[in-house]
Amino acid sequence: MSLPTDAATLGERLVAGDRRALARAISLVENGDPVGHELVGQLYGRTGAARLLGITGPPGVGKSSLVGAMVTHARAEHPDDRMGIVSVDPSSPFTEGALLGDRIRLTDHFLDRSVFIRSMGTRGHLGGLAEASLQAALLLDAWGASEVFLETVGVGQSEIEIARIADTIVLVLMPGSGDAVQALKAGVMEIPDVIVINKADHPMAKTLRAQIRSILTLERRAWTPPIVETEAVRGEGIDKLWDKIAEHRAFLAEEGRFEARRRANLEHEVFTLASARAMRRMRARVEEDPRLRELLDAMHRREMDPLTCTMRLFEEVFHG
Repeated sequence: MSLPTDAATLGERLVAGDRRALARAISLVENGDPVGHELVGQLYGRTGAARLLGITGPPGVGKSSLVGAMVTHARAEHPDDRMGIVSVDPSSPFTEGALLGDRIRLTDHFLDRSVFIRSMGTRGHLGGLAEASLQAALLLDAWGASEVFLETVGVGQSEIEIARIADTIVLVLMPGSGDAVQALKAGVMEIPDVIVINKADHPMAKTLRAQIRSILTLERRAWTPPIVETEAVRGEGIDKLWDKIAEHRAFLAEEGRFEARRRANLEHEVFTLASARAMRRMRARVEEDPRLRELLDAMHRREMDPLTCTMRLFEEVFHG
């Protein structure tokens, strides 16, 4: 049976649980197709029930293994629930597709019809998340996923962007890694709600825990991120990690914190998308209009400062 091409029919099949319709819908929004935009608008009123869990941290710390172990745990607790995984990978410089494809560490869930896994390329978008990742999460929500896992590519300080999408952020670090030390220095510690030390049998695990604790004592927050030690490949510590995630969700449920966080996240996404579109429009106009190109050339000749150049370009493109 062929898939429909119109948003209305495709949306009906997606909401009914059709995995092929969901895959097609995510491809449409990832490729910027107008039908994908129409589809998200059509289904947006049916979203908001899924819990968004962000998994971030330096490359090579075992994020995919951890996601796989958490999905296994969550499926055992709620066997009737659907779950979605969005893994953001580096883009191929040639095709702009995800280089790693569906993560090898998630193979245990490929045949589970209640788990939908999608790899997305960053396509040059900084922040660790593909530009269409929120839209993919919304489509998974409309499909009926109770949990949506957002795993980022792991690019350091710019991982902070995930804090603007997920309800709960899990930062994964690995003992004995220079990347872990860099993460502690880079301000990434400001974003997690739960901190995981994966591969906790490493002899440097206690040292890393002490370093994390010393940094956390410098901040005064209503919620202090708990530190959980795991061995994701063996599934050790996953039950405790899931308990801490549940505790953070209970904390958000108090005093309207969850609604406030979701509101701030969505508003930030609106401004982020608006900025990206404004930049694309400005670049396109500069390429096609020699007068605007001359403004940039004047800046390069030091005849005009960058702020004045920006203001002139903005006026010409959006008010000219």
